[in-house]
Amino acid sequence: MFWLLGNYIIGNWVQTVFSWLWSDPLPAGSAAPDFSLPDESGQVVHLAELRGSHVVLVFYPGDDTSVCTKQLCQFRDDWSQAQARGVEIFGVNPQSARKHAEFRRKYGFPFRLLVDEGQKGALYHTNGLIVKRTVYLIGRDGVIRFSRRGVPAPRDVSSNAV
Repeated sequence: MFWLLGNYIIGNWVQTVFSWLWSDPLPAGSAAPDFSLPDESGQVVHLAELRGSHVVLVFYPGDDTSVCTKQLCQFRDDWSQAQARGVEIFGVNPQSARKHAEFRRKYGFPFRLLVDEGQKGALYHTNGLIVKRTVYLIGRDGVIRFSRRGVPAPRDVSSNAV
């Protein structure tokens, strides 16, 4: 009896503690949760005010880390294609505005980096011990058109901006 109870409690604890690892991103077709976050210069970005534009949100774990830098540099390098499709891009993670500003300047990102200090990324199923690398494309109507964990190619993301 105690063995069964112990396994049940431990199993639930493990599931709860590690559930953030296996959660899915919000699915395409669902409404994008609204948020207001400051960028690296302190200017607040309100998702609701971006209606009418396609918006890419790149949630990434850390500034100036190898995979994150490579991912954001891919979006930088494909910037003209995103602009041609009317896509606004934002990088998002909980690091400070100062770190974001240094990171943006160092790599010449033409897009802003948002400070998600309180991990409002939870609304987008990206929060946890570390931010889950996730990319969303939100359509002009505020509906998610693309959502994927990992490092999807920027062209795959912006091709959904129709």
